[in-house]
Amino acid sequence: MKIKTERLIIREFEVSEKDMNGIYEIFSDVTVNKYLPWYPLKNYQEAEEFYHKKILPKNNEKNSYYFAICLKENNSPIGYVAVSGDEGHDFGYGLQKEYWGKGIISEAVEAVLSFLSTTDIGFVTATHDVNNIGSGKVMEKNGMTYHYSYVEQWQPKDIEVTFRMYQLNFDSGAKTYMGYWNKYQNHFIEQF
Repeated sequence: MKIKTERLIIREFEVSEKDMNGIYEIFSDVTVNKYLPWYPLKNYQEAEEFYHKKILPKNNEKNSYYFAICLKENNSPIGYVAVSGDEGHDFGYGLQKEYWGKGIISEAVEAVLSFLSTTDIGFVTATHDVNNIGSGKVMEKNGMTYHYSYVEQWQPKDIEVTFRMYQLNFDSGAKTYMGYWNKYQNHFIEQF
C-alpha cells in the first residue's frame, strides 16, 4: 500500500538495503530516540532485528500499520508513522533530525490519518512525554485533542515519564479511550 502527498511516498517498509539503512538512520540517532520506548540502534544488524521484531509484526496485525516516510525523489525512508492494532490504536511517528522543522512529519501524519479515517478504526490515541512539546504540537495540528495525563515507569529505559494522551475520533460515537487512565494510578487532567 502507498500513500502519496505533495512531497512524500508513505509505504510499508521493505526488506532491502535502502530500507535497512533508513531504519538504522532513524533509530540510531540519540536525539531522535530520546522520547521513544527503546534504546538507539548500534549497528546495521540491530536495524534488521528491529525490522523483524518491531516493524514486520505490526504490518501483519489487523488494523496495525508501520509506514515508512520517504521523499518522492528517492523513495528512501527518512521517518515513520505507525498505528497499533490494539484497543487504544496507539499512533506514533518519528523523523530523522535533519528533516525536522520542514513540515514533513505533519504532512505524513495528515495523510495517514486521512487513510485511517476510511478504515473501521473508530479513533486513534497518541501520547507524548510532557518534555517533548513538538510532538504535542503535531498532534494538535492534525486535529487530535488532549484528554488526560498519566505517569508511567517507562520500560526498558526505567525512567518515570509523564505522558499526555491525545485522541482523534473518526467515528462520532467514539468515547475517550480510558486504557492508560485505568492502567496507571497516577493520572490527572492538566489545565492549559
